[in-house]
Amino acid sequence: MRCLREFYGADPQKSPDYGRIVNMRHFKRLTSLLEGANVAYGGQMNEEDLYIAPTIVTDVDPDSKIMQEEIFGPLLPIVTVASADEAIGFINKRDKPLALYIFSQDKKLTKKMIAETSSGGVTVNDCMIHYTVDTLPFGGVGKSGIGAYHGKFSFETFTHRRACVLKSLGFEKMNSVRYAPATDAKQKRTLWLMSARGGCVTM
Repeated sequence: MRCLREFYGADPQKSPDYGRIVNMRHFKRLTSLLEGANVAYGGQMNEEDLYIAPTIVTDVDPDSKIMQEEIFGPLLPIVTVASADEAIGFINKRDKPLALYIFSQDKKLTKKMIAETSSGGVTVNDCMIHYTVDTLPFGGVGKSGIGAYHGKFSFETFTHRRACVLKSLGFEKMNSVRYAPATDAKQKRTLWLMSARGGCVTM
């Protein structure tokens, strides 16, 4: 709360630095997310001004509407967990997020969170700055997106690597082990070729 006052003063609606919801459709979408919610802070709104105050929601039901879609607004739902393992389980039971933000000074805990979850990207002790690093790929995984962009990663996303095998017909005789009739000799030769290639052979 102290930070909000430092940023926007006692009344964010009067601050020239505090934005508004882009249009009425999104204003109504956001206000509908607060229906039945336990607003612990903020919650003030003005439809004519398309204003919604910075709002914190607690005691959130994981299945509630506010937890089912991307918010894109000044609403922060808080789900309380008893441990890091419970937090990891909560994340892994749901669609993979576009970004995972971890706030912790515990490096061991941070590594655990990264290793045991899946997300499009990770930022530790900050938000969104991984998007600004143009040498890092930005994108999702699963329902949060396919592919990534920034620099060379954009080209890789929109480029198809076509596999091409060019083979001389002069080696066709070697393919006899692939064709009927099957014999013990052909099987032995195939097994030998596989062992020579570390268990994989293509003919």
